[in-house]
Amino acid sequence: MKKALDGLRVIDMTHNQAGPACTQILAWLGADVIKLEEPGKGDVARTNMRDKDSDSLFFLILNSSKKSLTLNLKTDEGKELFKKVIEASDVLVENFSPGALDRLGLGYDVLSKVNQKLIYATIKGFGTYGPYSGFKSFEPIAQAMGGAMCATGFPENPPTYVWPAIGDSGTGMHMAIGILAAIQQRHTTGKGQQVEVSMQDSVANIMRISLRDHQRLGGVQKRTGNQLGRNVPGSTYPCAPGGSNDYIYIFAQQQMWGSFATAIGRPDIIDDPRYATAESRWENRDTLNPIIEGWTLQKTKHEAMRILGDAGVPSGACQDTGEILEDPHLKERDMILDIDYPPRGTYKTVGCPIKLSESPAQIERPPFLGEHTEGVLGDLCGIDKEQFSKLKKNGVV
Repeated sequence: MKKALDGLRVIDMTHNQAGPACTQILAWLGADVIKLEEPGKGDVARTNMRDKDSDSLFFLILNSSKKSLTLNLKTDEGKELFKKVIEASDVLVENFSPGALDRLGLGYDVLSKVNQKLIYATIKGFGTYGPYSGFKSFEPIAQAMGGAMCATGFPENPPTYVWPAIGDSGTGMHMAIGILAAIQQRHTTGKGQQVEVSMQDSVANIMRISLRDHQRLGGVQKRTGNQLGRNVPGSTYPCAPGGSNDYIYIFAQQQMWGSFATAIGRPDIIDDPRYATAESRWENRDTLNPIIEGWTLQKTKHEAMRILGDAGVPSGACQDTGEILEDPHLKERDMILDIDYPPRGTYKTVGCPIKLSESPAQIERPPFLGEHTEGVLGDLCGIDKEQFSKLKKNGVV
């Protein structure tokens, strides 16, 4: 079966998380993603937090379904081969420090002349222009500068880091959208273009609700922990057996109040004037929340979720990482997969969250360093075995 992005060749010069997350989702959707790495070293993520005699899990969870091409871009031969690869490709994605590729003579101005149809995708912490454009960034910096940390946490605590990687993987998803938009425009114009996404921009984009409230409510709002608005129930509630992650999140709007009260065995409070309206429930939350907790503490979080779910009340067990990896719903949707990667063996990873009826994703193991170098250079640059041996001897590949 043909894939949605069949025929699209992407050169992945990225490292760590933001760029690899972008190119991995493109690979899952069918693009031919070729990861360009330094000979003998590769992506720094291969050894970052390495725990076995194998590439690290950090690398493995972000680089499935790709090929690996090693080229020494500090050599003239390496640069010439790279330009030939670019000439036969559709997209280049890079997330080097500002100006790194320009210093190698491989910036957009140069490569756009090699291939006028090239989509040159650049991920930077703060972009290539603006007062902070020369600054470096990592995930927590993007969250801090994008506003996420000041909006997260409890009011008595400092601004709080969000562990889901909204600054890195979130930026990667923004870039994937940008690349596909540029490809669509190329169908009309016949020309490539430069696509830029900054990590700060990406976090700011998904902060729009907090920015709305700043204007709607008149200034910076206090952190509210797990409480969502002035809704009760609209927070986390403890469950049996009382462990550190034994909580359920419940959010019942006004039209669900009767169903919720019935589900927890308290139909008597449906018309109680203290709780009959959203505003009265908020005003009397100090007496209502203990009623709710009295019920949740008698149930495990998954038991409570099933009861409320059957009643039409939105709720979710607060699942820890172990529960996510074993979640039957995620497994049925091919979102938790077992991948074999020698010599590590089998590891678990997430699958593709985008489900296309005519193009189901097939997740393949990540590449070994340089695994596809000879084949790629043969196909795209016409390099034969004798020439390849010479390149290897000279440290070009």
